[in-house]
Amino acid sequence: MGRALALKLARRGATVILLGRNEDELDGAYDEILSFGGATPAIINCDLANLSLDSADEIAEHIRENFGRLDGLGHIAGVLGGREPIQSHRPKQWDLALQVNLTAVFRLTQALLPLLNASEAGRIVFATSSVGQRVEAYWGAYAVSKAGLEMFVGMLSQELENTSDTRVLIVNPGATRTKMRAEAMPGENPETLPSSDIVAEAFLYGLTKDAEASHGQRVNARDLMDALGTWQTP
Repeated sequence: MGRALALKLARRGATVILLGRNEDELDGAYDEILSFGGATPAIINCDLANLSLDSADEIAEHIRENFGRLDGLGHIAGVLGGREPIQSHRPKQWDLALQVNLTAVFRLTQALLPLLNASEAGRIVFATSSVGQRVEAYWGAYAVSKAGLEMFVGMLSQELENTSDTRVLIVNPGATRTKMRAEAMPGENPETLPSSDIVAEAFLYGLTKDAEASHGQRVNARDLMDALGTWQTP
């Protein structure tokens, strides 16, 4: 999903900063952006599982030195952490899901907010899940992390409302043809699901000036795209 969003932004003329831990995937996205004439992207190699306060600050300083501001931030990365009963949930998987899906989001957001506030219309878009609002057995740390994320975004939106021009949107992509979905639902036919390229349109909207009116809202990707007329049936 992150790659699909980055490509869409680059096609619209944005200079994209690609952040992730897989060098091959980062290089692939970099090459594809250059292949269609997009602005040369920046690459930041970072494993969110190991993101510390210091490393988040270093990322912010790197962006400040090279760009001066940040117009948009997409929190798309996530890990499942295993669908397991709480009684036997693996502690390492629990810690990993909370770190990547929630703690790293807080650390990056906190470090990058001054750069977003330096933009005329900073935007942050977050990826959530239906299990962040609906209690469902065996979703473990993933559901807990998404529930925490939704509370975090709600607080952030209220704090920014009258103090900043930065606006936030939280998007539930729904069932999408991704590796994580296949891991969570191995018996599901992926061909029945929309691709990341289709669903990324909802996240793209969250990074545009048009999202001003949706500040602080939680939206379902398909509902939003139906309203925008951009939904495509798989």
